[in-house]
Amino acid sequence: MALDPRRDIGNAHLHSGDVRDEGLAVGGCGNGGGDLTGPASLFDRLWDSHVAADLPGGAQLIAIDRVFLHERTGPAALNALAEAGRAVADPARVFAVADHIVDTRPGRGDRTLMPGGQVFITELRAAARAAGITLFDVTDPDQGIVHVISPELGIVLPGCTLIAPDSHTCTQGAFGALAWGIGSSEAEHAMATGTLRLEKPKSMRVTFAGALRPGVTPKDMILALIAAHGAAGGKGHAVEFAGDAVDALSMEGRMTLCNMATEFSAMSGFIAPDDKTFAWLEGRRYAPKGGDWDAALAHWRTLKSDPGARFDAEISIDAGAIQPMVSWGTSPEASVGIDGHVPDDAEARPLAYMALEPGQPLKGLAIDAAFIGSCTNSRLSDLRRAAQLLAGKRIADGVKAICVPGSSRVKREAEAEGIDRIFTDAGFEWRESGCSMCFYAGGESFGEGVRVISSTNRNFESRQGPNVKTHIASPETVAASALAGAIADPRELR
Repeated sequence: MALDPRRDIGNAHLHSGDVRDEGLAVGGCGNGGGDLTGPASLFDRLWDSHVAADLPGGAQLIAIDRVFLHERTGPAALNALAEAGRAVADPARVFAVADHIVDTRPGRGDRTLMPGGQVFITELRAAARAAGITLFDVTDPDQGIVHVISPELGIVLPGCTLIAPDSHTCTQGAFGALAWGIGSSEAEHAMATGTLRLEKPKSMRVTFAGALRPGVTPKDMILALIAAHGAAGGKGHAVEFAGDAVDALSMEGRMTLCNMATEFSAMSGFIAPDDKTFAWLEGRRYAPKGGDWDAALAHWRTLKSDPGARFDAEISIDAGAIQPMVSWGTSPEASVGIDGHVPDDAEARPLAYMALEPGQPLKGLAIDAAFIGSCTNSRLSDLRRAAQLLAGKRIADGVKAICVPGSSRVKREAEAEGIDRIFTDAGFEWRESGCSMCFYAGGESFGEGVRVISSTNRNFESRQGPNVKTHIASPETVAASALAGAIADPRELR
C-alpha cells in the first residue's frame, strides 16, 4: 500500500512478494502522533497518526496498515479487485487464511462445514496466488483463526491499523492497535488504495478497578460490562480498556477482553501496550528485528493515554465484584453471575426460545453439549485452565463435548503438554483448528434444539444450529458444566 514514508518508523521497510520468511519489518505504524496538542488519549494518537486526508462532510481518509482475509468473503474481495483491473497495492501487507468454514474433524483436507463450501477454499487459494499475498492454507502449520494467528506471528503490532471482514477483528486491539471489522467492498478498497473513508467515532474508557477474585476470568469481565451497560453501550465509540485488573491480565486474557468489544457495539476495543506486549512480540516472525525493533520499541512506549486526556464517556467497573458469568438469553447482555437468576422482568421472546422462566436459577440447569473454542477462548492458556479442571475426571453421561484449538500452533503446543489427552480422557472430542461451531454454516451442529454451554461470543437464536440454546461462559465454566451435566460454578472444583 502506497503510504507516506513518514509512517515507516525507524527506517523500517517492506519486502515485496513472498515475505513469510523475511519478516515484515515494519517498526511501527502511523506518523508518530500528527498534530495533537495537549493531553491526548491513546485513541487520539492511533487515529491522528493515520489520517491521510480530511474529506468533505467531516469524514477522513485513514491509512490501513494490515488487511486480513478469510475464505468466506476474501475471494469475493480479491476477485472483484481483479475484475476491475486493479492490483493489490502492497501485497506484503495483505494476508489470508482458511479458518471460517473449514471442517475441524481429523483428516479434513478441503472439506468444509458448509455443504459445497469447498469452492470458497479453492477460490481463495487461486485468488491469493494471483494477487501475490500470503496465504495460510488448510494444511499450513500456521493455519488457524485469523485473530489467533495474527498475534502469534506478530502481524499485528502496536500503533497499527488492522482490518478484516470479521467483526471480532477488535481482538487484536489487545496489542495497542486500532483493529476493526469491515465488509468485502471495504476490504477491496483498502487493498487497492491503502486507505478507508471513516468518520471518527467518539472515545470511551472502561476502567476495571481493583483485582479479580480467584476463578474469575477476562471472559467474565467483558460479559459483566455488557450485562451492566447493554449490548449497545459502546455504540459509536472506540473503547480503551484500562485499570489494575486489565494491567494484570496476560496478553491472551487481554485478547479475550478486546474480542467482545463488538458485542458491546464498539467500533473497536484496545489496551495500551506495555512490557507484556513487547515481550510477547519480540522474536515473532513478522515483528521488527535488530535496529528496527529498537526504533519500534521507542515509538510503542509513547502509545498511551496522557493524564488528563479527555474521553467522551467513562465507565468504571469494580473488578472484585465480578463473578463467573453465564448468559441466559439470546444476547450477550442477557447474562448474570453464576449464582444469579433469570430476571423477573425478562422479555418473553428470549425466555420462550431458551425455554426458561423468570426467576429461574441458572446453576443446575441441565445441558446437552459443551464447546470450547472460537477466537474468544481457544488459546493455549484457555485450554490449560480448562484442562486443570478436567484432569482425572469424566464428563457427565449424555453430554457431547468438543474442544477446538484456535490455531495449528496452539494444537501442537497443547499436544506437547498432554492437554489433548486430558480432554479426550475426560470425554471431549479433540479437533483441528478453526472457527468450528462458533457459528452455524449450514453443516455441523450439536443437533436441533439442544442446550449448549459454549466459550464462544454470541448466543443469538440458532447461532450454533437450528433452535440451539446457547449459554456463553468462560472455558472453565464450560468444563465444569460438562463434568456436572448442568451449568456449574468452576470455583467449586478448585
